[in-house]
Amino acid sequence: MTPVELRFMLDPESRVLLIDITGHDRAGVTHSLTSILAGSGARVLDIGQAVIHDALALGILVEMTPEMKTSPLLTELLLKAHQLGVQIRFTAITGEEYQQWVTSQSKRRFLITVLGPSITAQHVSEVSGIVAKAGLNIDRIDRLSGRTALDAAVDAPSRVCFELAVSGEAPEEDSVRAALLALTAEHDIDIAFQHDNVYRRIRRLVAFDMDSTLISTEVIDELALLAGVGEQVAKITEAAMRGKLDFQASFRERVALLRGLPESNLQTVIDKIPLMEGAERLISTLRRLGYKTAILSGGFTFVGRELKRTLGIDYLHANDLDLRDGVVTGEVTGAIVDGARKASLLREIAKAENISMEQVIAVGDGANDLPMLRIAGLGIAFRAKPLVRQSARQSISTMGLDGILYLLGVRDREALG
Repeated sequence: MTPVELRFMLDPESRVLLIDITGHDRAGVTHSLTSILAGSGARVLDIGQAVIHDALALGILVEMTPEMKTSPLLTELLLKAHQLGVQIRFTAITGEEYQQWVTSQSKRRFLITVLGPSITAQHVSEVSGIVAKAGLNIDRIDRLSGRTALDAAVDAPSRVCFELAVSGEAPEEDSVRAALLALTAEHDIDIAFQHDNVYRRIRRLVAFDMDSTLISTEVIDELALLAGVGEQVAKITEAAMRGKLDFQASFRERVALLRGLPESNLQTVIDKIPLMEGAERLISTLRRLGYKTAILSGGFTFVGRELKRTLGIDYLHANDLDLRDGVVTGEVTGAIVDGARKASLLREIAKAENISMEQVIAVGDGANDLPMLRIAGLGIAFRAKPLVRQSARQSISTMGLDGILYLLGVRDREALG
């Protein structure tokens, strides 16, 4: 008789058995062992399994009845494990110990997503160190990206993402976020820290800024180049995106410099507008998953309409460039879509779709995107200016727009493309 069997017989408080199975993974291991448990009528209290490079780790928590304690159950499990070529270990747990474990399940839960072109042991060590310092426990680590090739071409794009599920008493969230943000500044990685709650699994609307987010250029700068005022406008644009200038005033100043630009140049800009890396893969996957999408832009509708058509975007709000007699007048018609307007429009769309703001994702790069990033359940600063990265709750800078899918828990094998 094993020491565990003896403890069960002598100690009536031992009511639960933890069964740990490790070894080389093969088909039928879980079935073979649980079939033995089934023969004894065991009630499964918890079960978890993971496989890393064919190495199996299986844990089963079962309630032990008095009849099971005196049966040859453990011996049968030991013999079967030997036949399967795996190791098995038993841990007896008292009713009090089990109740403490049950109570601990009420702790707060978070998800930490670590992504970048490459993840090293140093990255994992530093992230886990921050987790430990905050009094949090790592419950699970999953790989969301595809498997990494050892001999990939030098110029082949690389992307790695791991998701850590952590739990614990209420930590100083701002301190955890600040520490993780400091790591992203030091290393070529991005780190997202989110609450693991029901809203994370039921996002329904994604709103994008357009210039330097959904597309990789600033349309007004492209128009300015054609108008011969590129340097002047680019300087104003840069200052506005960094939050150093009032957006409305700086926007009107830039548009005024376009006065006299032939309307035909608008099509020239449309024809050469480059989509942001990962944009098509992201949008097509979001559409397949049933998300609504919107463009909320301080740029121009003539480009937004083309993106709406080609990508299948549901909503578009941007600025209308005034044209008269075939030339740009240097003015815009209607209200300018600035930061406050973006936030207001986002609320309107969510209300029209009967979507909670917790179910909304907003993505942008400039200071005028901060109002909508702050009210969205998931606000993401994408390849953003320093001020925006520091102010947003999440940011991505090391990969394309489709990196956002990782923050939604979507694995590479589940995404389109």
